[in-house]
Amino acid sequence: GNEHDMMMIEGSAQEISDEKFMEALEFAQASIRPLILAQRELQKLVGKTKREFALVNVEENFLKKVRSLVSTDLKLAVFKEGLKSDRDEAVDAVYDRTKATLETELGEDFNEHDLKMAFEVLQEELYRSNILQDGRRADGRGVKDLRTISCQAGVMPRVHGSALFNRGETQALVFTTLAAQKEAQELDAITGGSTKKSFILHYNFPPFSTGETGRFGMTGRREIGHGALAERSLVPVLPSDEDFPYAIRVVSEIMSSNGSTSMASICGGCLSLMDAGVPLKAPVAGISCGLVTESNDQGTIHKHVVLTDIIGSEDHFGDMDFKIAGSPNGITGFQLDLKIKGLPLAIAKEAIKQNKVARDEILRVMTLEISTPRQGLRDHAPRIFIKQIDPEKIGALIGPGGKTIRRIVEVSGAQIDICEDNSGKVLVYANAAESMQRAIEEIDLITAEIEVGKTYRGIVRGVKEFGAFVECLPGKEGLCHISELADFRVKRTEDVCREGDEMWVKCIAVDDQGRVKLSRRAAMEEMKAQGKTTETETQTSTASQS
Repeated sequence: GNEHDMMMIEGSAQEISDEKFMEALEFAQASIRPLILAQRELQKLVGKTKREFALVNVEENFLKKVRSLVSTDLKLAVFKEGLKSDRDEAVDAVYDRTKATLETELGEDFNEHDLKMAFEVLQEELYRSNILQDGRRADGRGVKDLRTISCQAGVMPRVHGSALFNRGETQALVFTTLAAQKEAQELDAITGGSTKKSFILHYNFPPFSTGETGRFGMTGRREIGHGALAERSLVPVLPSDEDFPYAIRVVSEIMSSNGSTSMASICGGCLSLMDAGVPLKAPVAGISCGLVTESNDQGTIHKHVVLTDIIGSEDHFGDMDFKIAGSPNGITGFQLDLKIKGLPLAIAKEAIKQNKVARDEILRVMTLEISTPRQGLRDHAPRIFIKQIDPEKIGALIGPGGKTIRRIVEVSGAQIDICEDNSGKVLVYANAAESMQRAIEEIDLITAEIEVGKTYRGIVRGVKEFGAFVECLPGKEGLCHISELADFRVKRTEDVCREGDEMWVKCIAVDDQGRVKLSRRAAMEEMKAQGKTTETETQTSTASQS
C-alpha cells in the first residue's frame, strides 16, 4: 500500500472471521508507513529526478466525432440482453459500421488504432456511468446480485472425484485424483521447510473458454497464479496426512469463462474433493467483488459502488477485483487486484461484508448438491490399509536390496509404503479387495508374531523324543509336546509326524521367556468342531491310528 490506502492484498488464513481479517488489514496498513518513510528518506538522499512520460490518449476532436457516430448504437450493444458473446458481436458490428464510415470520410488520414482507443474510452464511460448513476450492469443484474449458480458432483464415472460448477457463463469442470503418499510432489527445500507436497491444484485456462482459438503451450502466469490462489484456499480444510494418508491432485478445467474462474475452481474443487470422499473439515466457496469509483479534482473518491460477482467486462473497465474464499467458519484465501491509486479501508470493509453475504449463498447452493464428503471412496480409487508392525521388523519386510517388498508388490498388485520415521507404520494401497488381502497376508507372514489362541498350518522343522518343533510363521516356531500331538497316547513323535511334514497346530501359551507352546490335539478338536479337515490331517490321523 501507500501512506494511506491499500494497493494489493494476497494470502491465506486458517478460517479467520471477517472481523479478524479487517483487523489484520488495519495492522498491515499501519506497518507499511514506516517503510514508506524510509523510502522517502532514501529518495531525498539519492536525489534522482523522476522521468516524465507523455500519455498516449485519443485526440479529443476524434473522440468527439466517434461519440457522435455511436452514442445510441454502442449503448444498445453494451447493454444487449443475452450472453457475453451476443454483446461482443453487437459491439463488433457497431465498430465495423463506424470504421467503414470513417474510412470514407477521412480517407488516408484514418488511423484504426485511434478508433480502437476511442471505443475503449466510450465503452468504459458507458459501463462506469450507468453503474454509478443508475446501478445498472451490462447483464441486467443489481449491484449486489449473484449470477445463477448450479453445480453437480460425481459427473464423471471413472475418476476418483469430479464436479461441474456453473456461475453464469463461468464454468469449471474439476477432477480429484487420489494416490499413495509416495507419489506426493517432492521438493528440494533448499531453504528449509517441507520436502513433500501432498496436495496440488492445477488450473487450466484453454483458449476455447473465452470463445477463441489458440495454442496450448506451457503454463503461464495466469494459470500459476489462479491455481495457487485456489490451492491455498482449500488447504486449511484438508485432513491431515495421518487422518487421510493420500496424495491428492485437483485439476480445474475452465470450460467457459466470464469472470472469477479462480473462485469457480475453489467451489468446484471443494465439490470434487467431497465427491472423492476426502474428509474435509468444512466446505469452501469463493466469490469476487468489484468496484467503480468517481474522484474529485483532488483525487479523493467521493462516490463508489461495490459490485458482487463481477463479469469479465466489469473487471476490465472497473477499478478492483477483490477475491475472498472461505468456509462457514471463516476466510481461507484472498487476493486483491487494484487499478486505482489506493483502496481506502472503509471501502475494503464494505466489500468484505458484501462478499460474505454472496459467499454464504454459494455455500448454501453447494450443500444442496452435496453437504458432506461421501462416506466411501469410488470404485476405482485406491483403498488404504494402515498396518503397524514392530519397527525392528522393517528390515525383514524390505529384504536384502528391497527384494522381499518387491516380491510382495509383484504377487499382490498392491503398493506398499513404509513410513520413513521408523515408527513401524506400513501403508498398503490397492484398487481391489483381493489385492489388499494378499498384501496384508504376505506382510503378516514376515512381520507377525505367533499369538495365543490362533491356529496355524505349520511345517515340522525338528523331531525330538519329547515332541516336534513346528514353524508356524517364517522364522518363528514353537514346541508341540508329544502329549499335545494327538487325543490318544503317542509312544514316539515319529508315529505322528516327521521333519518336513505340514500339520495344523494351535498356540496354547507363550511363557515369560517368549517360548511358544503348540498343540496339534487342540487344533484338530477345533477343526473337528467346525467341520473342517484337510488331506494332510486325514493322512496323519490314519497313520497314527495304524
